[in-house]
Amino acid sequence: MSALREAFADLPDAVFADLLESDDGYLLVVDLPGVTADTLDVVARDGRVSIEARREKDVPAEFRYEREDRSLFLDVDLPLPPDANPDAADAKLSRGVLELSIPKRTSTDETRIEIRDA
Repeated sequence: MSALREAFADLPDAVFADLLESDDGYLLVVDLPGVTADTLDVVARDGRVSIEARREKDVPAEFRYEREDRSLFLDVDLPLPPDANPDAADAKLSRGVLELSIPKRTSTDETRIEIRDA
């Protein structure tokens, strides 16, 4: 899991994210204020998980930006631990908080080969 832990450390300071691990799996919690399920895309592929999010800002016509610190886009590509099973992953977004639950594999992807006497 160290590659994933290191990738979390490399996230921009404006991204608030937590990484949790249990005996059964991993939980990635990412704060995405203003993001909806329609503006969020999470894809697992080739041992990595990609999170793309965008949020829309409504600025009243009589106002203009003096300073803008919150990004409109997030594009993150994170390595998954070798024992992660993204095929059984579950994601939910509630009040701007993404919780991505990825269980650990229950098998070792190991096949015992029977040896026959010759």
